[in-house]
Amino acid sequence: MNGSRIAAVGHYQPAKVLTNEDLAGLVDTSDEWIRSRVGIRTRHVAGPDEPVDELAAHAAAKALASAGLAPGDIDLVLVATSTAVDRSPNMAARVAARLGIPSPAAMDVNVVCAGFTHALATADHAVRAGAATRALVIGADKMTDVTDWTDRTTCVLVGDGAGAAVVEAAPAGEEAGIGPVLWGSVPDMGNAVRIEGTPSRFAQEGQSVYRWATTQLPPIARKACERAGLVPEDLAGVVLHQANLRIIEPLALKIGAVNAVVARDVVDSGNTSAASIPLAFSKLVERGEISAGDPVLLFGFGGNLSYAGQVVRCP
Repeated sequence: MNGSRIAAVGHYQPAKVLTNEDLAGLVDTSDEWIRSRVGIRTRHVAGPDEPVDELAAHAAAKALASAGLAPGDIDLVLVATSTAVDRSPNMAARVAARLGIPSPAAMDVNVVCAGFTHALATADHAVRAGAATRALVIGADKMTDVTDWTDRTTCVLVGDGAGAAVVEAAPAGEEAGIGPVLWGSVPDMGNAVRIEGTPSRFAQEGQSVYRWATTQLPPIARKACERAGLVPEDLAGVVLHQANLRIIEPLALKIGAVNAVVARDVVDSGNTSAASIPLAFSKLVERGEISAGDPVLLFGFGGNLSYAGQVVRCP
């Protein structure tokens, strides 16, 4: 088998938009303070009647429609999320039920902000091994459910949303569209990003995460390019986890992808955790900023101080 490819992508965000000015009415902050520190202007917020699986299903339905596929064509559903409220049924099973997928393997992947790239690699491996024919890979999070709205250091960061990709076997004679994954973690620093407690709340050590991301991750991201047989200058796009514009810009610069479009969806969407990479990637595709066949680096990092990245070909 030649490997797998991304056949189509899709994304979804709730209609409600929360601006920096809105946040200034909740906590001691301002538009200037937020923009100067994290680069965010707006974020989308799901209502109490919009659970994570609904966000995920909307994004997945768009990806299926774009691929020209029916729910019955899918035999594996992977949902990357860290904001599921219930333990069972999992998000993947609930998404499958919403979409009418008849009998898929259905699994959730909780690697927080690096969840989508972990799930994408898992789908690639399953298709390569013959364990799946077509997979729906979804990143979906409702970060506003786990936010302390009195903490100005975290509440200004988060947003809700979902992004999805359809993964299938690459046609015979065609180059694989999903490159080898490079993944790992720093368990000793896992507490630097947390969603814990009762009720669960998001917290992080911002400076530690910033230093780790901007100093330790560039060579890892370059190695992911090497595994795909490319150098960073070959990339047409770079989609990093949309954590903070002040992390994205220096990290992209240090990777050396001088010819690439760099996703900056964090400005309009905030940090949507596992949703951030597929959400930003789908928007680049939708706007035509990257073209079919273009090599794009997807690189997730964050919670658990985990990371995973691979070069994919744009659908």
